[in-house]
Amino acid sequence: MVQQIPVSAFDAPSTRRRLLRNMGVAAGAAILAPSIVRAQAKSGGPVAPPSTVTQPPRDFSANGAPTTYFTDPDVLTVEPAFDGLRQPNAPIQRLWTGALWSEGPAWNSVGRFLVWSDIPNNRQLRYLEDDGHVSVFRMPSNNSNGNTFDYAGRQLSCEHLTRRVVRYELDGSTTIIAAMYNGKRLNSPNDVVPHTDGSYWFTDPPYGAQFYEGTVDAAGGPANKAGRLNSRLGQPPELGSYKRELPTAVYRVDKGGAITQVVGEDQVPDPNGICFSPDFKKLYVISTGQGPGDTGAGGKGDMYVFDVGSDNKLSKGKLFSDFMVDGVKCGPDGVRADVDGNLWCSSNAGRAVGYSGVTVWTPQGQLIGRIRLPEICGNVCFGGPKRNRLFMAASQSLYAVYTGTQGAAPG
Repeated sequence: MVQQIPVSAFDAPSTRRRLLRNMGVAAGAAILAPSIVRAQAKSGGPVAPPSTVTQPPRDFSANGAPTTYFTDPDVLTVEPAFDGLRQPNAPIQRLWTGALWSEGPAWNSVGRFLVWSDIPNNRQLRYLEDDGHVSVFRMPSNNSNGNTFDYAGRQLSCEHLTRRVVRYELDGSTTIIAAMYNGKRLNSPNDVVPHTDGSYWFTDPPYGAQFYEGTVDAAGGPANKAGRLNSRLGQPPELGSYKRELPTAVYRVDKGGAITQVVGEDQVPDPNGICFSPDFKKLYVISTGQGPGDTGAGGKGDMYVFDVGSDNKLSKGKLFSDFMVDGVKCGPDGVRADVDGNLWCSSNAGRAVGYSGVTVWTPQGQLIGRIRLPEICGNVCFGGPKRNRLFMAASQSLYAVYTGTQGAAPG
């Protein structure tokens, strides 16, 4: 059983830990009482930033006080249309904590488990629904980021270190879905979604070209121009020799393995999260911030939408939203659609307390709801036997909340 560690936004000094113990509060509690915070501010001591703006401050640990008496105070209706999507009496739950950077949650319907990536720790983790047990699912994972399950129940993973997309077959073997385009190595595939026609669509930004989430380019590459960094340290002998060769882009791999570029860097720089509308007539692509070795402007933390033609070509690309909420940039990373076409997007609001978590939008681009988390959220997916539970991979932790709707796609 994995220990449930209370959320803490800072490393408390020993004097404060003694104070908390004397007050009967467990060491490492997520939120200090307002009176303590004020007292520390007056004395010039360290002040803990709150994890959310919930009042009274909430504790996400297993021993935290109940927060939900009808609707969770951190599941917020912005427009009435969201009322039918939020689930009364359903609390946000922190299921586990202990990662370095959580990403790529994907739900396995047959096994009734969630798999997600802990990129810096080079592993995939698995959450079992039956008893809440979390264990290492795959290690090393080649610093995998995005994961999904296709319509045949096979897992796909985007690997930063090897700069490829792979599929884990039902017999236990592994197939390389994409590693090259026009004879050049991919950058670091980030997120992948399946299509009912058997194709896979994935994004290829440069974020894996760093030690923390993969490895830098070989000497002379954009992420290692001076060549002073050793890209092979800590890597198997066959890895560490790649250099960035391609602009960022979005690709489609058909059933026969042919790879086509469907979105160029001029349309969506540094593409990240990706998903289809429920009818597959729209494709949504998130553009995140500038990545390692970028020579251009990089992304601006927004999302674009394209029409998908019968020939799988995209048209009428336009900005879906700039993700400014109350004057705060709620930068998106991952996205999933529900059965009505609403978009559930992870939110990175930096130090803007109360705005990291999830934002929910209509297909027309109207913000209708928000979910506040005490950590930056990297990606989301729908899961559970009824596919009505939203899983949120957020920084070091995994959160979940039941909803009043269902995800539109598997995994």
